[in-house]
Amino acid sequence: MPDSRTERLATVLVQYSTRIQPGDRVGIEAEFGALPLVRALFERVLQAGGLPYLLLSPAGMTTRTGFDASFLKYAGEAQLDAVPEFHRLVYETFESRIRIYSAGNTRQLTAADHGRTARRARALQGLLRSQVDRGAKGEFKWVTTLFPTEALAQDAEKSLEDFEDFVYRACHVAEEAEPTAYWKGLEAEQMRLAGSLGGHDRVEIRGPHCDLKFSILDRTFVGSSGVHNMPDGEVFTGPVEDSVEGWVRFDFPAIHEGREVQGVEMTFRQGRVVEAKAAKNEAYLLQMLEADPGARYLGEFGVGTNAEIQDFTRNILFDEKIGGTIHLALGSGYPDTGSRNRSAIHWDMLCDMRQGGEILVDGQAVYRDGRFII
Repeated sequence: MPDSRTERLATVLVQYSTRIQPGDRVGIEAEFGALPLVRALFERVLQAGGLPYLLLSPAGMTTRTGFDASFLKYAGEAQLDAVPEFHRLVYETFESRIRIYSAGNTRQLTAADHGRTARRARALQGLLRSQVDRGAKGEFKWVTTLFPTEALAQDAEKSLEDFEDFVYRACHVAEEAEPTAYWKGLEAEQMRLAGSLGGHDRVEIRGPHCDLKFSILDRTFVGSSGVHNMPDGEVFTGPVEDSVEGWVRFDFPAIHEGREVQGVEMTFRQGRVVEAKAAKNEAYLLQMLEADPGARYLGEFGVGTNAEIQDFTRNILFDEKIGGTIHLALGSGYPDTGSRNRSAIHWDMLCDMRQGGEILVDGQAVYRDGRFII
């Protein structure tokens, strides 16, 4: 029997997140492990009058256009640089894309060659740009979510049953109420926070592990409430690229393409990372910082606001929403925030603010000990 929570999640993704209309072409990306949600989405898209197209991969061969161990091991130079035509068609011409993270093996890229991984990321940079640019214009309705698998549950150090409960609770589809009601209600509060933070210049972040300053002049804050991510719950913007000054040590491991980098510390001057070190996998961190000129600059500053997410899961879709944390993303920014930074990477890293953290905007405290006070 289908899990009613999966059915409700599909309803939220189609009716609320992507607002599928008759005639909309919808690319659905997933591994086979997410088939229950894929089937529910397929049916909901059809019921909405849309045209669903499936981009499915076996376990261990992700839909992320070549980021699997076999491709990175055997592909020649021309293949590493090639952009998959089916994905190009979806990202450049379709009306919508729904991606479901459903990994059967979250560590498959641990031994992959760093240089080949970076090269593949650069080749696919155009797809990311199409996604964010068309999304900012309202031409492309995209959303990313997760379907619970054993591998993802193990990363979160939970049983599969407990992880399922955690995921559906964070998505607010565990209750029997009308499934889109919570997210519709959250929009107003997120917009209020975004509006209160926007229109200012200087941001200062202080805490046991952070002393940063940067400008947000002429930048826009976005209050996320389930449109592009599910679950959701963050307020974010793009710092002025050359304005970031200071130091940060990230409390949580930084996960990127299956690699876990621990104890990351960075120093910024004139916006650029000038010093970086890590307690584990430092070589990988330093290599990613050399991916391209934009990799050493911040593309995003965000504040997690989802009180239902308190546990670290090693999945950034959830972790960047942890209520009481901030995240800073190296690399590409989002055009709808005003960010001009361009990069093949977008790597979020988390800092806990729940004990002694403070955010000031133009000298006024707006956030203290993990909570907004505005």
